[in-house]
Amino acid sequence: MGRLFGTDGVRGVANADLTAELALGLSVAAAHVLAEVGTFEGHRPVAVVGRDPRASGEFLEAAVVAGLASAGVDVLRVGVLPTPAVAHLTGALGADLGVMLSASHNAMPDNGIKFFARGGHKLADELEDRIEAEYDEQFVHRTAAPWQRPTGAGVGRVKSYDQGLDQYIAHLLGVLPNRLDGLKIVLDEAHGAAARVSPEAFTRAGAEIVTIGAQPDGLNINDGCGSTHLDLLKAAVVEHRADLGIAHDGDADRCLAVDHTGAEVDGDQILAVLALAMREHGTLRHDTVVATVMSNLGFKLAMEGQGLSLVQTAVGDRYVLESMKEHGFALGGEQSGHVIILDHATTGDGTLTGLLLAARVAETGRTLADLAGVMERLPQVLINVPDVDKSRVKTSAELATAVADAERELGSTGRVLLRPSGTEPLVRVMVEAADIEQARSVAERLADSVKSALG
Repeated sequence: MGRLFGTDGVRGVANADLTAELALGLSVAAAHVLAEVGTFEGHRPVAVVGRDPRASGEFLEAAVVAGLASAGVDVLRVGVLPTPAVAHLTGALGADLGVMLSASHNAMPDNGIKFFARGGHKLADELEDRIEAEYDEQFVHRTAAPWQRPTGAGVGRVKSYDQGLDQYIAHLLGVLPNRLDGLKIVLDEAHGAAARVSPEAFTRAGAEIVTIGAQPDGLNINDGCGSTHLDLLKAAVVEHRADLGIAHDGDADRCLAVDHTGAEVDGDQILAVLALAMREHGTLRHDTVVATVMSNLGFKLAMEGQGLSLVQTAVGDRYVLESMKEHGFALGGEQSGHVIILDHATTGDGTLTGLLLAARVAETGRTLADLAGVMERLPQVLINVPDVDKSRVKTSAELATAVADAERELGSTGRVLLRPSGTEPLVRVMVEAADIEQARSVAERLADSVKSALG
């Protein structure tokens, strides 16, 4: 698997890349490292462990729990809950560590392990590196001295924590500025971790709901439904004459939406709607939103037109979160639907995002289509150029000239972005323009330039 930790924990094909042995070893290593840095000092450590409904999550959860308990950590098993719920409970219960087993929007055969630090925040890169090094020394190369296993009363105890769902829903409803009475909403749960949480939360908030993708069987997560497959939701919203639709991914840290006409409302548009609502309520600190460089240029122009500032980061919600925490911003997210409202969540929370979006519709009496119309999505063309030397994207003079020519042609109403893939030998060419044909033409020319310069 190369380096174990990626931008969102450890992921791979369950029982092939991500084995029970790896899950157990990483859990032991995490316990050791957190003990070394003083996280457990002066008290008996406690961890919260949750998962999405994937079949593989059952044996991986058992392995994680065994690893933690064998290292002297008490474990609270919260069962199938969204990633943001596990993060919230880690903080709310005063736990020293949280563990979520999920591969988010990936297909069912994949799974992943994500660790949360005390307070429900993602582990720092430095801690992930130390955990990986500890795992290598103890379980791969076996170069470290054998670890001291606790015995007797020192081993961790394992309990089921059944109050987690109601506790998390109460947290969500406590954040809402107003109820959702009078709204009819279709919810697509992706046969995932929010299949119980989201319908219950929206119902308690006053909405009339229709649910699809809410029958997880361990094998159907993200299968033709959820935030990566919106066609079913679009059809259901129109069929049921709903006011809007909300789609989550497998672990419900994302939210995309559909307006009453069946048109998609993406993460950029959701951010725009929430930004204006938060400014109106006085909670958008520094009148600033954080997004990645992949956000549509239309989003940037809309925020500027509304007198708001935009800070852009590298692609990945962890980079959005880092910027928000460093500078004290309250709202950030990605086009894919990861939206972080830092006053109420430590990670992207799809259910919270959907509730707040619906609350804005109910509060204003305007349609979602009208609210989302604050920004116009400019045509965006993305071309992947394979089999090139992606390391020379920033140093090639030939490519720099081609990009400068493209930027002059597009002017202030267009944008060019060349981005090396983090996992494949390819370069992504993204071009935005006011006209789709111009965007396509410029993107194709730049793709040819990438092949020529970097091939």
